[in-house]
Amino acid sequence: MKLSIIPRLHKKAGLPPGSLVFTGEKKMEQVSIHRFLYNPDTYEETNLEPSGLTAKYPANRICWLNITGLHDTETIENIGKAFGIHALILEDILHTDQRPKLEDIEDGLFIVLRMATYMPENSMIRWEQVSLILQGNLVLTFQEYPRDVFEPVRQRVREHRGQIRTSGADYLAYVLIDAVVDNYFMVLESIGERLESLEDRVILEPDPEISQLLYQLKRELIYIRRAVWPLREIIGTLERLELKFKTATKPFLRDLYDHTIQVIETIESYRDVLIGLRDTYLSTVSNRMNAIMQMLTIIATIFIPLTFIVGVYGMNFEWMPELKLRWGYPVVWIIMICIAGLMLYVFKRKRWL
Repeated sequence: MKLSIIPRLHKKAGLPPGSLVFTGEKKMEQVSIHRFLYNPDTYEETNLEPSGLTAKYPANRICWLNITGLHDTETIENIGKAFGIHALILEDILHTDQRPKLEDIEDGLFIVLRMATYMPENSMIRWEQVSLILQGNLVLTFQEYPRDVFEPVRQRVREHRGQIRTSGADYLAYVLIDAVVDNYFMVLESIGERLESLEDRVILEPDPEISQLLYQLKRELIYIRRAVWPLREIIGTLERLELKFKTATKPFLRDLYDHTIQVIETIESYRDVLIGLRDTYLSTVSNRMNAIMQMLTIIATIFIPLTFIVGVYGMNFEWMPELKLRWGYPVVWIIMICIAGLMLYVFKRKRWL
């Protein structure tokens, strides 16, 4: 999938604020809704139909609704009506090129993230927008693809691992954000491996394909930086929200902030490596071109006096005494061979060969 740095806004041109228009690409046929209801003692996992969705859930349980597929604007609008989500928030959910951001809404939080998934089958990175809404004991997540980075979180809920079942919805929101950030490390690890594989090729095989690979990696790093850079501000703001995030969750947010800084530093270091590889590639190509031009120049230089001699004796004058000599032809050959040999010796002494 080609990465787009410029948001696609042509579908929204001229429409009033709050108009529900899906600006992305259709990734699946039908919208799917997956629900987790859990507390320290029990959990319930259910796949819901959009028509059967209700905003009623037990007050003593944490509810996590994961909505996959954003192309059906009618379903998204019904979900917004069921849970009292403002039309502007729904508009941002359907606008899938949003910059990562945090909005402190009246009854909760609205967070937009960029989820990156490395696809090993084609060595590409798949990007999608993930929108998260926190309202009391309810967490709603909206995403485009069924395949995501949240499966370890689901397993922790199912197996009652860690403190996710004993903590509130704010901790669940933190865990989901942390899963997105941690997956950046896996994506950056794949980029690091590709950079290492390119280091030897840049020196030994500087073919045009390397230039394309370096350009692709550059775009991927730019896109990752664009997705991660706003997270510092988002997580810093989350730490200051006393009412939305409990005191027990604050240390985890500080750890998440450290992870974000580490991701940013890794991106910057990879950018430096990438710039170095690009300069090395250009230098290697230039050196090879210089070596080729040097060899061609030496060959041309050797043939200049030989061409002169041949040109002189190729003139159609009648009175050329050397043409009547019996040994004229071999003498000319000996002279040309001696000139060529002498020039090769001089070039070698000067280390031009």
